[in-house]
Amino acid sequence: MTRHRSSAAAPTERLRKYRPDIQGLRAVAIMMVVSMHCGILDIHGGVDVSFVLSGFLIGSQLLAEIDKTGKVSLTKFWARRFRRLTPPMAIVIVGTAALAWLYGSPLRFRTYIEDGLSASLSFLNWRLVENGTDYFANDGSQTPYQHFWSLGIEEQFYLAAPILLVVLVWVSRKIFRNRALVALFLTAVIAGSFYLGWKKTSENQPLAYFSTHTRIWEITCGVLLALAATQVSRMNTGVAAVVSWLGLTTVLVTASLISSTTPLPGYAVAGPVIGAVMVIAGGCANPRFGVERLLDNPVLDFVGNVSYGWYLTHWPLLVLWPSITDRDFTFEERMRVVVLSFLAAVVLHYAVERRFKKNVSLLDRPWKGVFTGGFTTAGTAGAMVLATIIPLNLATSSSSSTVAAGYTDKTSVEKATQRTQLSAAAQGGLQSAPKNLATRGCIDNFDVAKFVMRDGCVAGDPKGSKTLVLMGDSHAWQWNDLYDVIGKDLGVRVVTMAKGGCPPQTYRIVNPQLGREYTECDSWRRSAFAELKKIHPDVIVIADRVRGEANRAGAEASFKVLKDTGAKLVYMTDTPEPGQNIPDCLATHIDKITLCNRQQWQALEYTRFRTMEREVAEKYGAEIIDTTPAFCAAGVCPAVIGDQIVYFDNSHITSSYSKTLKPFLEPTLKEFLAG
Repeated sequence: MTRHRSSAAAPTERLRKYRPDIQGLRAVAIMMVVSMHCGILDIHGGVDVSFVLSGFLIGSQLLAEIDKTGKVSLTKFWARRFRRLTPPMAIVIVGTAALAWLYGSPLRFRTYIEDGLSASLSFLNWRLVENGTDYFANDGSQTPYQHFWSLGIEEQFYLAAPILLVVLVWVSRKIFRNRALVALFLTAVIAGSFYLGWKKTSENQPLAYFSTHTRIWEITCGVLLALAATQVSRMNTGVAAVVSWLGLTTVLVTASLISSTTPLPGYAVAGPVIGAVMVIAGGCANPRFGVERLLDNPVLDFVGNVSYGWYLTHWPLLVLWPSITDRDFTFEERMRVVVLSFLAAVVLHYAVERRFKKNVSLLDRPWKGVFTGGFTTAGTAGAMVLATIIPLNLATSSSSSTVAAGYTDKTSVEKATQRTQLSAAAQGGLQSAPKNLATRGCIDNFDVAKFVMRDGCVAGDPKGSKTLVLMGDSHAWQWNDLYDVIGKDLGVRVVTMAKGGCPPQTYRIVNPQLGREYTECDSWRRSAFAELKKIHPDVIVIADRVRGEANRAGAEASFKVLKDTGAKLVYMTDTPEPGQNIPDCLATHIDKITLCNRQQWQALEYTRFRTMEREVAEKYGAEIIDTTPAFCAAGVCPAVIGDQIVYFDNSHITSSYSKTLKPFLEPTLKEFLAG
């Protein structure tokens, strides 16, 4: 057939069962996902492109069967899905659990297994919503099953789509004698779901990011395109070629413009979604010079074939790799994860995925496919339930000591830098370390927009003759229990004014958990400043986490307000940040705890901003308390000092260690209060 005849061909001849451009786009999508997750390229939107592809392919398949038979064989449809998706997924879920037990933090193993159970039953996305998970968190809180959120949404779609489409097509034919009602319904789903995703991004980012109803519009875009495929295939081939090239350009450009600070999903994911729709739509007309010229090649074809396995394997390796290798997670290590996960995906594809996909018995008897999928799912879920009773791979101490020594003087910090093994007393507190946080005082959550004085915010001696205000973010709140002890000793009333992620200095902050500008911080800070005028404190202690948004103008504006209160100002320098979850690290390196220590130059990040804040504090007459000697010596900031674990996560100090700092802090505060 000549090209001229192909251009003029009927739409049904242009529509093809196999689409090389879709296979190539699938490969592009998985490469976007892996490169973003592994820190190779800051490019987002790969999952969004995959959602559109899934919607188009499944929608085309279902609509074709409805046109042919007037119904959908649920047994055959679900058998195809189970046969392809379930066996590789089961192997990865169980294999990840084994790796997590061998190499991961014993303190997190139970949580991992609960996530694995949710993943096997296809509702992990809702568990992540319930837990308020921050997808872009880089604090060691990620689970090796976190990537199953998108598979959960797709599998929920696979369960509902065939039933819903059959009903919609039947009703639409009865009323309109065409598919107009189907198109209207799909359009309404797209509009409603997109609106919810955009609105909820600023209100509840985890809900917007992970929930089915805020993401289903992306899959539905693919279904709507499948519904209109015959009409779209009538497009002029020249126009179709331009549309397909513009589509791929839109995917790549808009995906590159999204960063980890972009409120997601919001409206930003619309770029990759629209681009994917354009690529598929242009390919429906089968243009000679479309983007298929680029996407149809052996390399992308092969990557597309193993894309499912690559998606399954790369994330667990990425999360567990630092624990497996005991090495810094450098760019080279990330590339190793990329290569190893790809090789694992190739093996998974040929050894498992293809075998089940081409199994003649399962093809001829769909009920066997459904049974295989159900049995595999039940077996995987059962394995996760059984894993919860496996003893934790964690050393425990028989020590009966109830009070472990911590900081005594600077020599205790110096000795801690040389220690290689976790003491028996420290082991005894290891399992409780993640919950060893301040209990006195108060701290307001992200959504609180106004400071309200209440009994819970008062510590120390509530009837003390002098009042000390501890003001700041969570790096002020972490000192609460120590200030409570000192306040009782000195007869001082201690009032805590703390809000998560909200420094006293007037900085413009984008809150990653909220996915937008942190306006609640600005209004809360103003109300806290107003409350200071009512309290008339004798001393105000300022402590906050140093951040990259810091600037001199914002610091000066706040210190001027604080100075005008007439109180004595005290500025506590920020504590070191270990950069990894310390209890997790210690639990996996009982006999080599030096791997959990941090070099001082790394732990005291944002050096320039630290210096700037200190200079501004001194300018407005604040006394400076340098906290570094209580945490670092000889250029090292140890994870354990004495027998006390210093941090309960990757940033905040434990309550028990803070209270051992009484001899470090109390004499200085006593002097300031006396003055």
